[in-house]
Parts: sequence; C-alpha cells; structure tokens
Amino acid sequence: MEKSIILESVKKLREISKKRNFNQSIDIIVNLSNVDIKKPEQKVDTFMILPYSKGKAVKTCALVSNELATQARTIFDKTITNEEFHKYNDKKLLKQLATDYDFFIAQANLMGQIATVFGKALGPRGKMPNPKAGCVVANVVQLMPLKERLQKTIHLQTKNDVSMKASIGTESMKDDELAENIHYIYNALIHLLPQEKNNIKSILLKTTMGIPVSITEKGPVVKSEKVKEEKKEEKAEEEKNRQTKRKKAEIC
Repeated sequence: MEKSIILESVKKLREISKKRNFNQSIDIIVNLSNVDIKKPEQKVDTFMILPYSKGKAVKTCALVSNELATQARTIFDKTITNEEFHKYNDKKLLKQLATDYDFFIAQANLMGQIATVFGKALGPRGKMPNPKAGCVVANVVQLMPLKERLQKTIHLQTKNDVSMKASIGTESMKDDELAENIHYIYNALIHLLPQEKNNIKSILLKTTMGIPVSITEKGPVVKSEKVKEEKKEEKAEEEKNRQTKRKKAEIC
C-alpha cells in the first residue's frame, strides 16, 4: 500500500473528526479474512517498534529484585521488588495495577514468582512481561534503552477473533508521522500472514470519539450517513448556542 494513500486517509480522519477538549488517541483496526486463528501458525501475536512514538507516555512497571531496583526506580513509573510481591495477593490492588500500566518488565530469574502472583490479572489483558517485547531482562542490564523502545512499541494480537486494534498516535502528531507509523505496521503485518495482503479484509483509522475511516487502494472511505448525522448534531449545538447568546443579550 502506498504511503500517499495512507496520508490521504489521515487527512480525511482529521477533516471529519469533531474537535474535543482533549488530545484524542488515533487507533488502527485491522480486520483479517481467510485466516484460521485456531491454527497456531496463522495467529498473530507480535510486538512492533514504530518509527515514531505514540504521542502519549507509555506507563511502565518493573518487577525486579534489589539488584535492579535502584536503577529501575529512576527509569520506570513504578517499581515493585520481589520482597513486595506478597502485597498483590490483594485482588483489588492487583486488578488496579494491571489497569494502570501498559507494559510490565520482569527480571528473568523471577518469572516463576511473577507468573504465580501477577499472572491471573496480567495474562488475560495480554500484559505479562514478554521477551518478544524485550520485557524480560537479565540481572545486569541497562534499562533506559528499553524504556525508550517501549514508548514506540505496539502489540498486535488475534485473540478470539480476526480483528486487531492498537493505538498508533494522537491528534497532536503530524500527519506524516501518523502515516509513517501506519505504513510501517502494514508492511510488517503482511509478512506475518499466510497470504500476505490478501488476508487483510480492511484497515480502519479511528479517533477516540470519532467516526472510522477505511483505508482503501482507491482512497479513504467514510459512511456518509454517519458524517451527515454528526454534522447535524454540530449544527443543532451551534443553533442552541446562538439562542443562548440571544437570550443573554435580551436580558442585558
């Protein structure tokens, strides 16, 4: 897929997206076809390091011994030593931890303990420390390069269906940066599929609260009915604001 087509789709996404009071994330949704995810060799479970960061800080938590704890505390958002693992037998505390952090980094020789204590909460969310992402580390290692890589890392996985979703940036990023991230994902993904691009049914872009835009070889496609509906709501809101201003003017 040409990068110019992706860039056109990014611009279309901006054009139809209603302005919000926060910096919306931009997600990519990939729907596959003719893939049997019951067969291990046809499943997708990959980590990709994008050309550009995703626009929002990735929250990281280290699960290490005292050997790495001092370094980890200066780099990651949270550090839990093996001496503190017992605190997370509290299910409520464990669930909150799993929700609050995007990536978990583990010291390799502690993986057995980590699986026992944290596995039930992190496993179903796809957040167990994964060597594919470089998140299982030795006792002696420089952690800052890992922190920097994780700011650009996404996880694409087919779990129970043939649809995958990941955040690839935010509205505040440049169009070229977003397009470059998407183009990289597309090129990397097709080489993981048995029939390459023929296994991709559709690729969509979506802001947090916006309408999806489908990236096609002929250019971006948006369901016009949904666009008309959103524009109608915007006009109604504008009219309501005008009426409010008139009433205030009459009172004055």
